[in-house]
Amino acid sequence: MSTGGLYVAPTLIEDSDNSARTSREEIFGPGASWSTSDGRARCLSAAPGKGHDMDARLLQALAINESSTAWERTVDITTIGARTGKQRRLEIWFHRVDGKYYLSTLPGRPSWYFNLVANPRFTFHLKHGVQADLPATAVPITDDETRQRVFQHIVADMNQPHNPARIRQPTHLEDWMAGSPLIQVVFDS
Repeated sequence: MSTGGLYVAPTLIEDSDNSARTSREEIFGPGASWSTSDGRARCLSAAPGKGHDMDARLLQALAINESSTAWERTVDITTIGARTGKQRRLEIWFHRVDGKYYLSTLPGRPSWYFNLVANPRFTFHLKHGVQADLPATAVPITDDETRQRVFQHIVADMNQPHNPARIRQPTHLEDWMAGSPLIQVVFDS
């Protein structure tokens, strides 16, 4: 039975302008539309029908605090392997202290840290509520004064009665200072 439809092989429509119908409407079947971006500002301005609302939504998603849930704190990051040169995507929590964004983890030597030290450019993927891929640069924090200030906040956050991280409590500042990596996330403007 013929439906009179047109079959198109799987198709990728490259660098389509935001005004193109394929960029604004849903595509059914084996097809997708994409365009490249030279930064966060262009992505935000190109978001169909979003304009400045998207910027506000991004800022809201990044505005975590002590009452934020584990779900709200969880993002993915894509790094470039220090030894392999291959992209590696993983799930991690981010922290906000004094209006700046950080990545850290319980004491240990995670591969993501070594990847970011070797290749500081990475992608920070918001994935809950707002979905966005934000280009960023990793800045390792090694001075004890800054590490202590940031870790004091993180440890206090982790030791809350509602235990957002679901980790063994109490967690101790001395342990974090001695063995946890700390990266400041600087988003591209």
